[in-house]
Amino acid sequence: MLSGKHALLFFCSLYCQQVFALQTDREESFSEYVDSLKQKALGEGISEQTVNAVFPKVKMFKKVLPSDRPLSTTEVTLETYLPQTITESTVKEARFLYKKYLPELTEIGKRYGVQPRFIVALWGVESNFGKKSNDYSVLSVTASLAYEGGLEELFQKEFMTALKISESEQLSFEQLKGTWVGAMGQIRFMPSAYFTYGQDGDGDGKKDIWNNVSDVFASAAFYLQQSGWSESETWGRQVRIPNTFDEALVGLENSKTFDEWQQLGVRRFDGSDLPNRGDISASLIMPDGSGGRNYLVYGNYRALMNWKNSHYFAISVAYLSERIKFPAIN
Repeated sequence: MLSGKHALLFFCSLYCQQVFALQTDREESFSEYVDSLKQKALGEGISEQTVNAVFPKVKMFKKVLPSDRPLSTTEVTLETYLPQTITESTVKEARFLYKKYLPELTEIGKRYGVQPRFIVALWGVESNFGKKSNDYSVLSVTASLAYEGGLEELFQKEFMTALKISESEQLSFEQLKGTWVGAMGQIRFMPSAYFTYGQDGDGDGKKDIWNNVSDVFASAAFYLQQSGWSESETWGRQVRIPNTFDEALVGLENSKTFDEWQQLGVRRFDGSDLPNRGDISASLIMPDGSGGRNYLVYGNYRALMNWKNSHYFAISVAYLSERIKFPAIN
């Protein structure tokens, strides 16, 4: 499994595009498979009341890759991806919502040690501030993906966790809605991520990441906190590198101080010297290879990669956070 529970979504972007169009080679029917899940659920301590309420409603989910997500044959780079993903309309809405919820964001940011602009940026990139739909039954989706067999152990675990959420949070089958891979709410938590990181942001006794922005903000912030987020640092910066550069030094597995990168010829994007700080360890990344953009990234960037193991995702969040910060919002 890739780094972080949210990395499941990245893996599904590769695997789940075709899974529902395939026919399983199982000898048992889906209903027989669901019956076996029922016995497993009872064996794991799920109450008969929950089992009896939920299992009759679990159906085979046959949704194919959504028609609004075609497989593009055009080469995608950050130069084309960022303007399409973070539009000027997205930036405008992010800045508006940041200002609207600033008192609440500030309190939650202090509670978890995460700058509010990153919380809003995650919210925007993951679900367009809650506007992307959660139309599908998480229990039906995860049971169907487990039945298909390619990732049975993983999705069976997500199914069982969704059952535990239904029971502990008193959420009905109908309330457990998610995406076509089972990611839930306005920050797209898989059931296991929700179970571990979901937070009651406003103290009302519930963890509602579908409808309650306080819970959305707090859950996102807690995930980042637990991934090693540092409130005293930002995420990174775009840089220039010399024409002759040892690409063996590129990658998150390689960390150096600013002074060490400076000695290797790395400079700010405007050509000036790197910051004179010895307390930050940075890694150089080239998401599009040697012909594309170069970034020095810090520990907070790694936390974003723990959320979803994709440089394009992490840079999109970082970029939107910068557009929220500059120019200053009055």
